[in-house]
Amino acid sequence: MGFREQASRVRRIVGIVLAVLLIGGVAVAVAAGRDSKDKSTATKTVRGVIGSEKAEFFADPDVVKALAAKGLTVKAETSGSWAMDQLPLKGYDFAFPGSKAPADELQRRSAVKGGPLRPFYSPLVVVAHRAAAQVLADNGLATLNGKSSGRLLMGPYLRAARSDRTWQQLKGAGKHAELTGTVFITSTDPVSSNSGALYLAAASYVADGGRVAADDAALDRTAPLLKKLIQVQGAQQTSSDAPFRDFISGVGNPLVLVYESQVASLLTQRQDAGDLVLLYPDTTVASDHTLVPLTATGRRLGELLSTDPRLRALAVRHGFRPQGAAAEFTAATADHTDYIDQKLTGVRQAPVPTAEVLRAMARRTRG
Repeated sequence: MGFREQASRVRRIVGIVLAVLLIGGVAVAVAAGRDSKDKSTATKTVRGVIGSEKAEFFADPDVVKALAAKGLTVKAETSGSWAMDQLPLKGYDFAFPGSKAPADELQRRSAVKGGPLRPFYSPLVVVAHRAAAQVLADNGLATLNGKSSGRLLMGPYLRAARSDRTWQQLKGAGKHAELTGTVFITSTDPVSSNSGALYLAAASYVADGGRVAADDAALDRTAPLLKKLIQVQGAQQTSSDAPFRDFISGVGNPLVLVYESQVASLLTQRQDAGDLVLLYPDTTVASDHTLVPLTATGRRLGELLSTDPRLRALAVRHGFRPQGAAAEFTAATADHTDYIDQKLTGVRQAPVPTAEVLRAMARRTRG
């Protein structure tokens, strides 16, 4: 074999060996990369059911990232808060309704020690288009603080509802063609939805002279009025998200019951509020978003939402008020005090009846 042939053969052999080593090296590198990636992003899936008002929070990429950094991936399904106890919750790690009463019922099905957790809350408010808010104020049903906020006076409003007052009967409404028919607030279905049920709690408390409904006699006293509040609305949604989106789009009723968090989220994320006026009922109910852990992993999620600074800051970005730290919410809404009443000045919180009484109250509105 000549020198050239031998050299060529050697080069081929060396080339093959190098190729094998290179391929092997690449394979090792890929495997190492996978191992490294798996270790750095490995998360445990936490499955739960939530009120729809928290869907955007859990879908937020920053929330997903913050939870992943703590080793959790949340897979959440939405449901009306008062319908959650009807769901087969086997295989779920947590349930997260919008208030304490449905959470208390869900807690009875949990063997996890420690009880529910309440990471954040939001008061119920009424959004109104500016023309509607002004007419209410001119007729003694509301007061305004500038152009973007005010108080809904629950006593006068409920008296107007009891007498089937129409917009046409209110002075100044004739200037606005969209203000016609009975004056009412759009709410969600109180049988299945948290905000709708809490609306009844606040209304019954005011209508019954500041007494919390506790028995059939109390239900009898307020049932006719509460039935009017609900039946005048016709078909109702099971989530506050759809009526709020309709309102922002300029369709639907000019008065809609929502969570303050929905408005605060809109403002802090610099979205257009249009002619929205935020009316705080002078007697309202704070919706304590209450996480019921069904497994130890569910409790871990609730604890993180309650204590982790990054997750608390993200909850504020979505308009929620974290429990026990007004400063976070105050700082986040500092540019929007023309809408947001940070201290809830002059707003009275109505106590909420037991879940059993509130369910009976809701059923009577259908009868």
